[in-house]
Amino acid sequence: MCGIAGLFFKNKSLEPFLGKLFSEMLDCMSSRGADSAGFAVYGSTVSAGNLKVTLQHPGPEFPWRQLSAALQKQFKQKPKVETVSNHAIFTLRGEEAAVQRFIRAQFPAVNIMSVGRRIEIMKETGLPCTVLERFGVREMRGSHAIGHTRMATESAVTTAGSHPFSTGQDLCLVHNGSLSNHNTLRRNLRREGIEFQTENDSEVAAGYLTWRLREGDTLDQALEKALKDLDGFYTFTIGTRDGFAVLRDPIACKPAVMAETADYVAMASEYRSLAVLPGIEKARIWEPEPAKIYTWNAKN
Repeated sequence: MCGIAGLFFKNKSLEPFLGKLFSEMLDCMSSRGADSAGFAVYGSTVSAGNLKVTLQHPGPEFPWRQLSAALQKQFKQKPKVETVSNHAIFTLRGEEAAVQRFIRAQFPAVNIMSVGRRIEIMKETGLPCTVLERFGVREMRGSHAIGHTRMATESAVTTAGSHPFSTGQDLCLVHNGSLSNHNTLRRNLRREGIEFQTENDSEVAAGYLTWRLREGDTLDQALEKALKDLDGFYTFTIGTRDGFAVLRDPIACKPAVMAETADYVAMASEYRSLAVLPGIEKARIWEPEPAKIYTWNAKN
């Protein structure tokens, strides 16, 4: 099963309401996945040369100050730190690979949720409504967000196995479905330098897109190649620093519905998740076609 929700604002004046609207959308998907929930929010942008690094630790009392002091010593600056439940968002100047290598080597029990200039990913086990309240999603601001409610039919209920997955700066993906060739793809992508933290097939899809973007593809080009290289059933919703995309496999057996107005574009696994949006009665509503790429970009 699993549920997906995504919301992208074309009208910047709506950004203060992202958390309120998106949390209602994702909560509507609780019946499709009550094991865990997660979301990526694209909020404020840090200046060039800086990174937002979102980290998670299973324990509620992890000493984030200790990690902050270690980062300060290593990178010769004091990071800005914001804690949200058992997650922490660090802002610091540094090179992505160097920061990730240091955290993994010195604090192996800490999970890296996302790295970028805008993205913040948070996810946990539990009912989606509980997860949303735990992280204060209703109060969050931003231009777009994607999220996922999980029903773990193929693996244990864990935070690491929950969506979204991020394998590159400001890129994340949520997935409803199953890839049949993910083990082969994982091996090939590791040879290309893509690192994975879980055995989840959805992380492989995110890794594939990261690789194609590193090779110089646009997001549309990467998704075109994904249609040829990814086998299985899938509905993907993807977030980038400035954009939002949806793709279904050529058979498209996993449900999806979209809505667009002059102010926003939204996607969900079921219409009831879209029904909470303002002006939905006047929106253009459709089911995304099989193997058709849908993208929106704030720069357009």
